[in-house]
Amino acid sequence: MDQLIARLERSLTGRPATLAATDGAPARAAVAVTFRSDRGAPEFLMIRRADREGDPWSGQVALPGGRWQADDTSLEHTALRETHEETGLDIRASGRVIGALDELRPRSPLLPPIVVTPFVAHIAPTAPLVLSHEVAAAFWVPWARLLDPELDYETEVSARGMTWRVPAFHLEGHVVWGMTERILRQLITRVHEGP
Repeated sequence: MDQLIARLERSLTGRPATLAATDGAPARAAVAVTFRSDRGAPEFLMIRRADREGDPWSGQVALPGGRWQADDTSLEHTALRETHEETGLDIRASGRVIGALDELRPRSPLLPPIVVTPFVAHIAPTAPLVLSHEVAAAFWVPWARLLDPELDYETEVSARGMTWRVPAFHLEGHVVWGMTERILRQLITRVHEGP
């Protein structure tokens, strides 16, 4: 098993995910941080959401995932269903879920109240991508790129008619900020806190 995946598994098993406060009955959603080990170097999948009217995250770089639906048996099921719908990856058929990261809520009051649960998964490197109309692009990011300090700096972003200066990762020509940036930072911490 890849060393990175083994460290993540130990960390996620050793310390259960912290649950977010659910005051105000926010909506629930789940995303998948999906790894593959192609040519010996671990990579994880990111998507760029399609531009869609009414979508508060329209056009942003993100992790595959979406809102919980009444027929989902769990938030893990939500993450796997949404990942399959958006990217064609069937994690249950070509891999496995390793565990969950801590839940998050948006920091901006301009976003809908929602609690997001990130799940970490590992799939076979040959699993093909088939993108839905909700996804404009998908790309694999080498884990080592996420750890490069030259790609981690504050930047100016604009969304929903406003501009902010935010911490961000600059990966494969894309700016990764907001909740996705926070999930990736949490992932780095979990890898480094493992035994």
